[in-house]
Amino acid sequence: MKLSVLDQSPIRNGSNATEALQESVQLARLADKLGYTRYWLSEHHNTNSLAGASPEILIARLAAETERIRIGSGGVMLPNHSTLKVAENFRLLEALYPGRIDLGIGRAPGGDRITAHILNPSNTFDPKEFVQQLVDLQAWLTDKITPGSLQEKVKAIPVIPSSPDLWMLTSSGESGLLAAHFGMALSFAHFIYPVGGPQAVARYREQFRPSPHLAAPLASVGIFVFCADTEEKAAELEAVMDYRLLSFEKGKYDIFPTYEEIKDMEYSAEELARIRANSGRRISGTPPQVKARLEQLAADYAVDELVIATITQDHADRLRSYELLADVFQLKR
Repeated sequence: MKLSVLDQSPIRNGSNATEALQESVQLARLADKLGYTRYWLSEHHNTNSLAGASPEILIARLAAETERIRIGSGGVMLPNHSTLKVAENFRLLEALYPGRIDLGIGRAPGGDRITAHILNPSNTFDPKEFVQQLVDLQAWLTDKITPGSLQEKVKAIPVIPSSPDLWMLTSSGESGLLAAHFGMALSFAHFIYPVGGPQAVARYREQFRPSPHLAAPLASVGIFVFCADTEEKAAELEAVMDYRLLSFEKGKYDIFPTYEEIKDMEYSAEELARIRANSGRRISGTPPQVKARLEQLAADYAVDELVIATITQDHADRLRSYELLADVFQLKR
């Protein structure tokens, strides 16, 4: 089993963005040492709880801080950006760190629509425009020149012999079908929507078309994980995340409580129903418990790579969770 990291650069209660980014540096170094396969960085905007607004900048820093692990975006929200600029950013990263860069892309804005419009005023949120961006992105990354196309007149520089690995991020079947059509790898965000994922990945495999980037289908699954030395500690981490996910659904995105602050919280019947529904988005427990559930998740999706997202109030708990996972899965170091 391969394990990878999804880092959203969370800003803990009482901390700040500068500290959050330094914690990302520390976690990347640890993941590299422990034998994780990839380290992905997310793109979010207009929030006080996450520091990762520009994954391509942080990728450059973390790739310089590590030696072996692949570093990439999980992902770049393509409609927010100029396709040419994304191609050039990741070609430059690939030139600096050959064979270690992943370009994971998504269709969601990574924030609210007003912010997305400001980021890219020409974004009409039309799915056809996203498809055209995918066409252009692949052409620029492979120097594919079609007569009459933009690529005939404009090249993405630097021109290099290799290319970053292309991944499509999805929490629905539609983007999975796009990944199949364009011959891209697929990562299903189970931590966002834990329903229908195995079926979406199966359809992706069935309809996959080889591309210059990928000869055969390749898929992974993203999941929130809280691994601790004791069941009691794991339950505390889980309780805090349950509260946060419930707050997200109420439009409160910048709340990051401690366990002490929410341990005596009394939920309504409706809130308890939502907590039960959200429980499918995360796995928690001691190392043997977590391993068994993760192996079952991988079997359900028929994948051999899981992308682990862990957000805790105490940074030491976050590091410890990744350490315990590496040990119980006996990752190669």
